[in-house]
Amino acid sequence: MEKYPLHTQLLSCAVLAAIALAIIHFGHGQALRQVFMAGLPWPQQLGLGAALGLAVGLASAVTSLRKPSAEAVQRTTASYARLDLAGWNPVWISLGAGISEELLFRAALQPLLGIWGASLLFLLAHVRAYQFSRIDRPALLQMGGVFGMGLAFGLGFEYIGLLAMMVAHTIIDIIGLLMVRRLAAAQAR
Repeated sequence: MEKYPLHTQLLSCAVLAAIALAIIHFGHGQALRQVFMAGLPWPQQLGLGAALGLAVGLASAVTSLRKPSAEAVQRTTASYARLDLAGWNPVWISLGAGISEELLFRAALQPLLGIWGASLLFLLAHVRAYQFSRIDRPALLQMGGVFGMGLAFGLGFEYIGLLAMMVAHTIIDIIGLLMVRRLAAAQAR
C-alpha cells in the first residue's frame, strides 16, 4: 500500500490554514489577534485543552485496545495507516491538523455557520479520511464520533477558546495516530 508522505499531509494543512485566514480576514473582518485573544487566558486554555485532549484521546485508545478486532477500529486503522506514521510523523501530522482544522472549522466557519453547520462540515471533511464508502453500523458510529467531536470542539471554542481546542485536537490526534501505528504493526505480524 502506498503511503501518503508527510509533506503532502502538511501541505494540505497549510492550504486549510490559508483558507481559514482568508475567511477570518475577509469574511468577518476580524484580526487574527482578536480570534486568539478570545476566551479564557492562555494558560487556562493550554491546561484545559491538554486535559480534554488527554481524556478523550486515552479513552479512545483504551476502547481501541479492548476491541482491536471491532469493525470500526479495523476501518480507522486501515484508513489512517495510509499515512507515513514513521518516527515523529504522528506528532507533525497532528500539529498540522489540530492547528489548521480548528482555525478553519472553529475560528473561520463557526462564526458564519454556527456550531451545527461547522460540525457538519467537519464531518464531511473527514469522510475521505475515514473512507465512509458504505453506510452501516460501524460507519454510523464513526460518523457520530466525528460529528460529536466537532460539536465538542465547537462548544470548547465558544466557552474556553481557540488555543484550547487546537491543543485538545492535536493531543487526540497524536494518541490516535500512535494507536493506529501500533495496531497496524500488530496486524502486519
